[in-house]
This record gives sequence, structure tokens and C-alpha cells, in this order.
Amino acid sequence: MRVRNWKKEVWTIPNLLSLFRLVLIPVYVRIYLNAETQAEFALAAGILAASCLTDMVDGKIARKYHMISTLGKILDPIADKLTQFTLIVCLALRHPVLWLLIALFVAKELFQLIAGLVNLRRRRMLSGALFSGKLCTTVLFISLILLVLLPGLSGSAVNIIASVCAVFMILTFADYVKAYLGSTPMLEDMDQDDTH
Repeated sequence: MRVRNWKKEVWTIPNLLSLFRLVLIPVYVRIYLNAETQAEFALAAGILAASCLTDMVDGKIARKYHMISTLGKILDPIADKLTQFTLIVCLALRHPVLWLLIALFVAKELFQLIAGLVNLRRRRMLSGALFSGKLCTTVLFISLILLVLLPGLSGSAVNIIASVCAVFMILTFADYVKAYLGSTPMLEDMDQDDTH
């Protein structure tokens, strides 16, 4: 029976990139909430763009160099969700319509958290993020970074952006319900990883 090198699994480049995204969250919050000039808003948007870029890169590195780990499967979405939630809350302080988006976000994430924990106790988990989830994350980041970069957008433009985000979140929510509770759940046995 092979003994795992847990330190090697934890300190991988993908996991370090996920930790980096977590570190960027308070940096973004401080800069955005105190931003007054266009340059400061652009800096906040740049930090979010860097976070989005590392999110895209870490998955590719993990797959290409066989650095996929159970910790990475947990840490990566946590970094994503905390970043998205923080971003929406900060923006909602300037654009109140986004509080409705937060309610939808919380409902979706609570379902995924509860369903994930229930299946984790059964030693099962999703094999990875669903395509709709990745697409939703991309749409959210692009849309919300736009709101950060252009704080003077009209109310109607903000409403349109919020509506687009809401549609993608609802579609993703439905896909995850199907993945966990559908007739053919998209779950894998975690114990299978021990044989590789």
C-alpha cells in the first residue's frame, strides 16, 4: 500500500495559486471601498483580473503536471466562491440592485455546500466543476469586473448586467441540482483515488 506524501500534495503550484487568490480578497476590498479616482478603480479591477487569471491557470497546471489533489478540489472552489461573494457584496454597496444577486448566490452556494458535505460523508464528490459552473464563473467575473472598472454606469446598464449574471446563476443552480439529485448523479467514489 502506497503512503501518500501529504506535504507534497498540499504545497503544489495549483494549491498555492488558490491560496494567493484568497490573499488577494482583503487587498481588493481595501482598495475598492476606498477608491475615488478612475486609477484606483482600475487597480481594483486589475487585482480581480489577476485573481481570474490564476483561477484559469491553476486548473491547467494541475491537469498537465498531474497535481490534482483532494485538497485542490476543495480549495479551488472555496477561493472562487469567497472572491465572487466578496466582489458582489462590495459592488452592492454602490449598486443596491445587486443585493438580489447576493440572495441568489447564497441560495445556490448553500445547496452546493450542503449537498457536497452530505456526499463527502459518504466518501463521494463531484469529479470536478460542471461546465455551466465554469461558464457562470467566467460571466460573473467579466460582468462584475466591468462594474468595478466603470463605477459611473447608468442604473439601466447595471440592471442589465445583474440580470445576465442572475440568468447564468439560475442555470448553473439547476445543473448542480441535477448533478447531485438527478436520476444519474455525477458523483465519484473518493476511495477510488487511493488506487492511483
